[in-house]
Amino acid sequence: MRLGSCLIYAILFAGIAPLALPSQLVSQEPDARPIAIAADNFPGAIPDAPQPQIALAEALPPSQQTQTGQSQGVQPPAQDSTPAQTPAAQGSSSSQSPAAQSADEKSLHEKAEEQLKAQEHQRVMGVMATFNTTTNKDALPLTPGQKFQLFFKSSTDPWPFLLAGVVSGIGQADDSYAEWGQGAQGYAKRYGAAYSDAFIGNFFGNAVLPSIWHEDPRYFQKGTGSATNRALWAAASTVWCRRDSGKWGPNYANVVGNLMGAAVARAYYPASERTVSDTINDGLTVSVEGIVGAEVIEFWPDIARHYKKKHAEKAARLAAQSDAQSAAKPAPQTAPQDQNQK
Repeated sequence: MRLGSCLIYAILFAGIAPLALPSQLVSQEPDARPIAIAADNFPGAIPDAPQPQIALAEALPPSQQTQTGQSQGVQPPAQDSTPAQTPAAQGSSSSQSPAAQSADEKSLHEKAEEQLKAQEHQRVMGVMATFNTTTNKDALPLTPGQKFQLFFKSSTDPWPFLLAGVVSGIGQADDSYAEWGQGAQGYAKRYGAAYSDAFIGNFFGNAVLPSIWHEDPRYFQKGTGSATNRALWAAASTVWCRRDSGKWGPNYANVVGNLMGAAVARAYYPASERTVSDTINDGLTVSVEGIVGAEVIEFWPDIARHYKKKHAEKAARLAAQSDAQSAAKPAPQTAPQDQNQK
């Protein structure tokens, strides 16, 4: 910027200097002195009124008119400040555009944060957390930090701990992984394994891999259409997802994340379960469980509305029966006023 300003000033100076030279030469020539000398030769005469510059210019010879016009017409360059201000104006505009862009990015980030906060209050039956679900089809994409925030919120909610307790209880009853035994120790091992499976799978499938592959870890609820289309939509969410660009594509993060979680889990499972087939089987099992969860999330609002409608109809029916019974009761008879007086 400084080098450009210096060049602009040099060009202006080179163009203005030749224009300023004639005015200096005209001011040094003795051609304008005879008028003053003629007035000095007649001291008793009344001095004439000052003549206008136009009349004075007309009285001069044509060569002097040209020089005088140049000396009067050329003014100090008033446009020197304009080129000097142009780089500054361009610099200010260029500095404002990144500021406006950063402000827009900040507003979008804040709006996405508000949408994420609203999702953290979603539950099925008031217990099952559905933080990874959104009903907004135009939801803004999440940043990597927001994806990790969503994962942490989902993993530390009471729901995954309660679900791990149910799964470990079923495993205890079936005596799965007999090497872990029974009793409190066996239940604790099964409980730790169940929660670790969910935590590790969500860590890779909902945070790490979606951030790397720019995939959205949320389930976009359809909410409209026929039951068949909605069921297929929910089932396909395991292998098909929305990307940060707004387009849709294969859900690599979910499938690969489940397999990676199952592979890491081999470290704390019994030695007899540390095979490739067991790893693939567990990863696919988690994917199927995700399909079941998506189906529940998709149709739960319809179930809740149906229940509320039936409850309201039942309440209205009971209220109508109560009003009919109260209307059917005979009104209490009262004695005439004259008899009461007697």
